[in-house]
Amino acid sequence: MEGNFDILAMAAHPDDIELGAAGTLIKHLRKGQSVAIVDLTRGELGTRGTPELRSIEAENAARVMGVQHRENAGLPDGFFENREESLRILIRFIRRFRPRIVIANALEDRHPDHGRGGRLIADACFLAGLAKIETQDLGKNQLAWRPKRVFHMIQDRFLEPDFIVDISDTFESKMEAIAQFKSQFHDPDSSEPQTYISSEKFMAFIQHRAADLGKRIGKKYGEGFLCENTPAIADLDQLLYPEFP
Repeated sequence: MEGNFDILAMAAHPDDIELGAAGTLIKHLRKGQSVAIVDLTRGELGTRGTPELRSIEAENAARVMGVQHRENAGLPDGFFENREESLRILIRFIRRFRPRIVIANALEDRHPDHGRGGRLIADACFLAGLAKIETQDLGKNQLAWRPKRVFHMIQDRFLEPDFIVDISDTFESKMEAIAQFKSQFHDPDSSEPQTYISSEKFMAFIQHRAADLGKRIGKKYGEGFLCENTPAIADLDQLLYPEFP
């Protein structure tokens, strides 16, 4: 599939997007906008589950969110680098989907793939706009395309957000999307090894983080994002979110 998508969400592992940005994506999907997801790796180094199972879970999560298209870039989990080969792979996806907005991994986080992935995605978004970088996709030459904005999620480590999206009306759907990754998160019937993210405490952390971000904007739940360049507004009235206390 190709076309002018409103949002392209790109992240290192299947489930990264669900944890960090699903509420926001669902809001835009409910507005009738188009969203695609590209997972950089298959998560093959994960302690629990298998790449094949995680692929199924990723498709189920996309279905819950209503995402129109999801693909996997096939980069090596844990070992991808910000080098020409990986950049060209991502440039092809960016030029194929031609998004207005890209949502990416945090630029610094507990898992090294997250920070490395966030930088790789941001660099690929810039390079995708250079016409002298030639790429081919689906049997034809691609045109240069640079997204208008790249926004980075807040993941495990708390980073002070540049803005917060009210996800009070989509939080339950976000949690339903996360729950599709049953192999990764808390499952009392699982016999697989326990991990940092498979405990009940981790799921409570996801809710508490969303509640804390929501409290900052006078709402029940929120998702925070960072951006390296400052977004512009037409006037101060655009900052008067309805019913803000």
